[in-house]
Amino acid sequence: MGFADLSIVEIAEDHHLSVDNVFRLCDRLQISYKTPQTRLALEDVKAIIELIAQEGGPPSS
Repeated sequence: MGFADLSIVEIAEDHHLSVDNVFRLCDRLQISYKTPQTRLALEDVKAIIELIAQEGGPPSS
């Protein structure tokens, strides 16, 4: 399994989400993590980004 070299915090920043929102997505997708700096596998990053896109991106304020 390859690594995308992206951490949870980087995904959150790139998609204008809170780290807690990305943690919730990881939990929904059953993706293991320990900290916001956890580096994720390429397949996991793709799944998270796909879910963000399906849900319409970051929540509106």
